[in-house]
Amino acid sequence: MSASDAAGGTAAPARPRRRPWAAWRRWRRSRPFWGGLVTVLAGAEICAIPLAPLRIMLAQGIAGIPSVLMGLIMIVMGLSAWFAPQFRALAGVVTVLIAAAALVLSNLGGFLFGTILGILGGAMTFAWQPLPAAPVAGAETGAMPETAPETETGTDDAAQHGTT
Repeated sequence: MSASDAAGGTAAPARPRRRPWAAWRRWRRSRPFWGGLVTVLAGAEICAIPLAPLRIMLAQGIAGIPSVLMGLIMIVMGLSAWFAPQFRALAGVVTVLIAAAALVLSNLGGFLFGTILGILGGAMTFAWQPLPAAPVAGAETGAMPETAPETETGTDDAAQHGTT
């Protein structure tokens, strides 16, 4: 017997058990998760290749800057696919264009691995479509909801004129 039962009250209903994996699955399925993940990995790979020790970076000069910038932009596009899925088409197209440009401007696009991942991630992000909304209970039968008949003015004439 709990303290609230002894005091004459009723016990509070048990809280439903939270399911973190179900919430994670629902979040993951409501956005282009895998396309965003592949895009982030491609951006990290393209960005990490030119990040050598400082002596090599100084000898490389300005050539490493486009690689880092393209990698960062691809990472931002992957994150925007996750957190703003309404911009998935823009994120996908920009990712593919940056991945193709990285082939020329960034050590063969991260030694070709980053470019392939970027094109694949951008295509997956662009192609993703949200699930359609669940149908309403009476929608599949075609039944119209019952409504009360109205007069032309929408009010009762007897109540309007004061007659009974």
